[in-house]
Amino acid sequence: MTDSIVSEHSGGIAVLTVDAPGSRNALTLDLSAQLAAAVEAAERDESVHAVVVTGTPPAFCAGADLSALGQADERGLRAIYEGFLAVARCTLPTIAAVGGAAVGAGLNLALAADVRLAGPRAKFVARFLELGLHPGGGMTWMTQRLAGPQQAAAMTLFGQPLDAEAAVRAGLALRVVEGDLLAAARELAAPAVAAPREALLATKRSLRTTAALGKHADAVDVEIEPQLASLASPEFAERLAAMQARIRSRG
Repeated sequence: MTDSIVSEHSGGIAVLTVDAPGSRNALTLDLSAQLAAAVEAAERDESVHAVVVTGTPPAFCAGADLSALGQADERGLRAIYEGFLAVARCTLPTIAAVGGAAVGAGLNLALAADVRLAGPRAKFVARFLELGLHPGGGMTWMTQRLAGPQQAAAMTLFGQPLDAEAAVRAGLALRVVEGDLLAAARELAAPAVAAPREALLATKRSLRTTAALGKHADAVDVEIEPQLASLASPEFAERLAAMQARIRSRG
């Protein structure tokens, strides 16, 4: 079977699966390009409100394909990055369903999502220095931002892997899922699916903008325009009327 990114749009969710089990879902240049294209297709599909990224078991993603990595110049490295950077740029809410090892560029792919759910066999491993390779793709920035400088140093400088429970404690994963990981990801995404798409997209934009601010008042200013737009939307009017009707019916 040909390695590919399997893309399924259903129920308001795009599930993108790195399907290369023979290489433990290592990212080739072609797979990275396919992943970027699949993310962009999900953004264009107005029925899609959330994106779930996963890998064919047992791995999540073993990193960059070593042959491609060994021959890469700057252009090649940036091409390898393009798949997980598309996830990082995605305007829709994103979830990484990490059922196995996320290594190197695979760790970057997991960290690029807004939220990570970890299966019991999940493992988060930097492994760059083990190969004599400097980290790339923004790995040091993402890890420090999510887990703090000490945990990032332990992972990058000292090669400390994190299992599922340790990843939750470190803030890299939201929770450990013992059962069906994709079902849990769909359940997590359900409120985003139910939300008006424009308000959802605007809220993600605001999250990104306010994360870099230092003052509460600046965040109020960022949020006021999209909140006013949502107040004027027909979706808000319909939902407000429905909620008011429910409240009246209880009285």
